[in-house]
Amino acid sequence: MRIAIVTESFLPNLNGVTTSVCRVLECLRDGGHEVVVIAPRPAPSSWAGYPVHAVASVPVRQFPVGLPTGEVEALLRRFAPDVVHVASPFVLGASALGAAARLGVPSVAVYQTDMPSYLGQHAPRALGRGAATAAWRWVRRVHELADLTLAPSSAALAELEAHGIPRVRGWARGVDAATFRPEWRTDAGTRALRRSLAPNGEVLVGYVGRLAPEKELHRFASVAGLPGVRVVIVGDGPSRADDSALLGAAGLDVVLLGRREGDDLARAYAALDVFAHTGTRETFGQTLQEAAATSLPVVAPARGGPLDLVDHSRTGLLFDPDDPAALREAVAHLAGDRTKREAMGAAGRLRVEGRSWSALTDELVGHYESVHRAAVPAA
Repeated sequence: MRIAIVTESFLPNLNGVTTSVCRVLECLRDGGHEVVVIAPRPAPSSWAGYPVHAVASVPVRQFPVGLPTGEVEALLRRFAPDVVHVASPFVLGASALGAAARLGVPSVAVYQTDMPSYLGQHAPRALGRGAATAAWRWVRRVHELADLTLAPSSAALAELEAHGIPRVRGWARGVDAATFRPEWRTDAGTRALRRSLAPNGEVLVGYVGRLAPEKELHRFASVAGLPGVRVVIVGDGPSRADDSALLGAAGLDVVLLGRREGDDLARAYAALDVFAHTGTRETFGQTLQEAAATSLPVVAPARGGPLDLVDHSRTGLLFDPDDPAALREAVAHLAGDRTKREAMGAAGRLRVEGRSWSALTDELVGHYESVHRAAVPAA
């Protein structure tokens, strides 16, 4: 197929949207499809052998937001795709869906970011609820343009349907179980990292992801004072300084490792004993799968995407995010029981082994084909 992928986020910015787009591109290449990528500037000129067209953008909270200019429609007209795939549409993606409709090209919108909650959290307090309500109106308007919207989790699917989004189906995310694997624990670099992080045999509880207010890293303050527990945070973002100051002031034993990629990221996971996620606004939670692939027990809020990813008491623990003590209790429970940690980690690895990006991309291509068939007039 000829596929145009329009994404609100792309390299060099690392997040769930970028990661999923990159993995899908690699699998589409292996499947022999023709693809063009349209992304906000700055962006590389190519990825996975496909051309990347970078369009004008403006920075918003250190994040480039693509501008909805006529350039997108011109690129789509020139490429003449069979389908337009729009990743996490909001601004650039909205213009792409409108252009696809005008050109008569079927489209698939992949919902990945809970923008209404994000705007509700970041808007001034007096405007918070109004901002979220307005954002849902915009999300509904945008997704009504798509022939199909794909939701990453059962919670996200239910929320989209509750807000009147039509034509929604589920499509999860793959995990690179070859890169993220328990065998990294025997690697010399991993062992050296662990010795530096846990010189006295501390239990390492780690988080991997963007450092931003919506990730709610302040919840880790409740873990302060647990004997023999050190928190390790991997990632970067606009809240790094604030998070570091807040958690330090709470007396938390915490180390910030900064941004890591590739094998260095795999080593960081493998150096941990427990993986903990704190955000309650995740539509999926890709790092939870990467942790599980590394045979780590996962602690996460019983809300949103993690509900599909953590089998409570089997592959990890789900905690009540409305209970201020719940995260601490879950971490303490696992920190004190190595046998349980190892059993949950093994079960988690087994659960994600079949979720390859290749299999998930085959499923995605099936969705492309379904909207394409529906758009082609019967002979």
